Amino acid sequence: MKFLATPLSLLTLLTCFTTFSQTSLAFVNNDLINKTIIRSTEESQIHKILLTAVKAADLEETLAGDGPFTVFAPSDRAFDKMSSDKIAALLKPENKKALQSLVTYHIVAGNFTASKILRAMCRGKGSASLTTVQGNELLATMDGLDIVLTDCFGNIARITSADANQSNGVIHVIDSVILPNQL
Repeated sequence: MKFLATPLSLLTLLTCFTTFSQTSLAFVNNDLINKTIIRSTEESQIHKILLTAVKAADLEETLAGDGPFTVFAPSDRAFDKMSSDKIAALLKPENKKALQSLVTYHIVAGNFTASKILRAMCRGKGSASLTTVQGNELLATMDGLDIVLTDCFGNIARITSADANQSNGVIHVIDSVILPNQL
């Protein structure tokens, strides 16, 4: 019976997300859809550290390009969970490769809305693997009503705000920084 509950729960959530996203699309301001991921990040009040990291990693042009990309964007609060010394070290020019690896681990090629992630989890019997631009995978699962991403070290990040649609993809705000390697 437990095996039926998970796909049934995912299907119910998928229906709710699909209905919500179809309803909310009528209210979306066209200006938001005409913005790129980088432009929205620049205008965001909660992604200042992420924007600094993107610029230091020379990924601005990529996130301003055609895409589509799905960005799991750690908020400034998420970065606050890391030590300020680690962040400062990553931002140094000599650590550019490590910073690029970290930033691209938060990006997936393609436009993966929450409903698409949920559909993939339904097909995957409760989980879905997402290959990042960095090359490693993230595992998407559910914890209650939250979509949770797990990195290769078992660290988790919850999507706290989903489906900020942009002209070149979608942004999902997450509550933790996920790691492609030990920092």
